[in-house]
Amino acid sequence: MARILGVGIATVDIVNIVDHYPTEDEELRAKSQHKVRGGNVTNTLCVLSQLGHQCEWLGTLAEEPDSKIIKDDLDHYKINYDKVITYSTGKVPTSYITLSHQTGSRTIVHYRDLPELQFNDIETFDYTEYDWIHFEGRNVEQLLKLVAHIKLLHPGIPLSLEVEKEREGIDSLFAYMEVLLFSKHYSLAKGYTQAVDLLNSLDLNTTAICAWGDQGSYAINTHKEIIFSAAEKVEKVVDSIGAGDTFNAGIIDSLINRRPLETCLKFANQLAGKKIQQQGFSGISD
Repeated sequence: MARILGVGIATVDIVNIVDHYPTEDEELRAKSQHKVRGGNVTNTLCVLSQLGHQCEWLGTLAEEPDSKIIKDDLDHYKINYDKVITYSTGKVPTSYITLSHQTGSRTIVHYRDLPELQFNDIETFDYTEYDWIHFEGRNVEQLLKLVAHIKLLHPGIPLSLEVEKEREGIDSLFAYMEVLLFSKHYSLAKGYTQAVDLLNSLDLNTTAICAWGDQGSYAINTHKEIIFSAAEKVEKVVDSIGAGDTFNAGIIDSLINRRPLETCLKFANQLAGKKIQQQGFSGISD
């Protein structure tokens, strides 16, 4: 069991399940609706906790009723949040998700009225208690200060970074990481239509991984060797929300357990394949 810190955001997700994704100006009745905790890094921690790790979340919250949804769910998965920075004003970030019953795809409209983490608020925290720190690739300016600080004082702690979206300056974080976890979305935004092209473009001495949905996942190791693992065969996509976050958890768990990179990809694919065939994250490690 490892002690893992996840740095990023937690959200409240309002999920509307519909027969099909609506066209513009269409009125459509939802089959059902539910409100749950969301957020990339907290999703990853929920999976890692079920895989046997001791997890903690570092982010921001607002003092308002919806924060209880987040805290209750983190409590359920035994994720510590004692270091969270709480603001007396603002609104918990909220994602309005349309989930298509027909395809399992999800479309997200996100709203936030809450400050991101500020380095000055967390500079003095003790990071030596963690075996691994995983970052959500956002809030780049403040995050850069934090990762540089951690690497300077605690160079032995492995760091991983989820790179889901193209954000200004996000590549300034890459050199500090032992593991980079790229999304297909980011790769396409950078003009790479194949995962291999993105990975080969990196001039870094690090492990980089790119998940490409049903086309499998790819990695490049520190010897510049490309490794591929086919995606799991899935009979029906039920809920794709958090599939990438689940994949990332599988990679982190496998690397902590010192598995070969090919085995890491295979396990992460299996875990993500299980996730998209069920709603939510409960029982994901069975």
